[in-house]
Amino acid sequence: MKEYTQRLEAIENYLLQWDFPLQPTTLYDPIRYFVRIGGKRIRPLFTILSAELFGVSMNQSLPGAAALELFHNFTLIHDDIMDNAPVRRGKPTVHEQWNTNVAILSGDVLMIHAFQALAHYDAATFKKLSTLLNKTAIEVCMGQQMDMDFETNAHVTEAEYIEMIRLKTSVLLGCSCAFGGFIAGVNGIEVDHLYGFGENLGIAFQIQDDILDAFGEAEKVGKQTGGDIINDKKTILYTTFQTTASTEEKKRFSELSLVKNEEKIKGIKALYQQSGVLAYCQQKQAEYTAKAMRHFEEIQCPYEKSQLLSLAEFITKRAY
Repeated sequence: MKEYTQRLEAIENYLLQWDFPLQPTTLYDPIRYFVRIGGKRIRPLFTILSAELFGVSMNQSLPGAAALELFHNFTLIHDDIMDNAPVRRGKPTVHEQWNTNVAILSGDVLMIHAFQALAHYDAATFKKLSTLLNKTAIEVCMGQQMDMDFETNAHVTEAEYIEMIRLKTSVLLGCSCAFGGFIAGVNGIEVDHLYGFGENLGIAFQIQDDILDAFGEAEKVGKQTGGDIINDKKTILYTTFQTTASTEEKKRFSELSLVKNEEKIKGIKALYQQSGVLAYCQQKQAEYTAKAMRHFEEIQCPYEKSQLLSLAEFITKRAY
C-alpha cells in the first residue's frame, strides 16, 4: 500500500478534520473515537483512483470519498452491536466503550454526515451521488438482514449466499468506483463499467476472505483463522459443501461439529480439500475477478489505469 501513501494520508486528514459538533459529547465523542482508530480506507481510495482516470484532482474527489468512508463506519458501528463484538481494529467497540443506545444514535448521525459531505458538489452531481448512495444504503441493510437470517436457515444455496455478499459488501465497492465517474462528469456507460468493476471485485474479495479465514496463515491474514468454522458460519465453503458433499462426508462434518475447536478446524478444512470444495471456491473467486477485469478493460479514459488495477489485484490476490 506504500504506492498510495499520499492519497491515504489525505483521506485520513480529511476525516480527522471533519467538523463534528462538540456537543453533545456523548453523541459525537464516540464518532471521533471511531474515526480516529483508523481502517484500511479502501473504499475512498477506489473513489479517488476512479476519478483520477478522468483527470479529476484528489481535492475534488475527497468529499465524495469521505462520504463513503463515513457511511461505511456507520455500518460497522451498527454491525458490532448486532454481532455483540467487543473489539474493532484492536480497540473496544463503541457500544462497549459507551453503551448500546449511544452507539445506535452515534451511528445514525454518522450516516447523516455522510450525506452531508455530498453537499460539496453542484446540484446535478449531488443528485447522482445521493441517489446512488441511497440505493446502496438500502441494499447494504438488505444484505445484513439476509446474513442474519442465514444464521437460522437450515439450508443456504450458493446463489443466495452470492446475493447476500453482493448486497452486504460489494455494492458499496461498486458505489465507490461509480462515485469517481460521477464526480468526473463522465457518461453513463463509463459509470456502469466502473460500478460493474467494483461490484464484481467486491464479490471476489469476499469469497477470497472466506477462503483465507479457513486456509490463510494468521500472520499473513492479520487475524486468527478458523473463526468461521468454529462459529458454523455459512460461508461459500460451507454452502458449497452442503450442496455437493457425499452422505459420508456430511456425516463426518456433523461429527466434527461437536468436537473441540482445533480438531474441528483441522478436520473440516481436510473435508473442504478432499471433497473439492476449496478448489471450486477458488475457481468462483477467479470467475468474479475475471468479470471485474472485463468491466475494467471497457473503461475508456484518458489517463493511466495501472494504479487502480494494482489496488484491485492487491485486494483479490492476498496470499495464504
